[in-house]
Amino acid sequence: QVELVEFGGGVAQPGDSLSLSCVISGITYDIYYMAWFRRAPGKERVIVAGITRDGARSYYSDSVKGRFTVSRDNARNTIDLQMNNLRPDDTAIYYCAVRRSTMLSTSENDYNFWGQGTQVTVSS
Repeated sequence: QVELVEFGGGVAQPGDSLSLSCVISGITYDIYYMAWFRRAPGKERVIVAGITRDGARSYYSDSVKGRFTVSRDNARNTIDLQMNNLRPDDTAIYYCAVRRSTMLSTSENDYNFWGQGTQVTVSS
């Protein structure tokens, strides 16, 4: 049984940094794409960042490009999201997700496994 557990998050002030981590267990194949999504209050869940298995290619939504950095450690089955220069509109529940594919997809419907989510609140 595949399980994803997110760590990190919390409350930050505008301009601060936070780091999220996601640990994957129970996965029996090693070809998969990993991503972070978020759901802001009253909005749909959208992709924030994603990364290929070898870490060679990453994707960022326009809203976080230049501020967030995604990375993964295949030996530890983890994906991290470093969030810098946080803004109030980054407030959301953040989810890590796994897609059984080598390819990026920005659609949540294409991801097979999800974490339970972790809250990030940015407020002064």
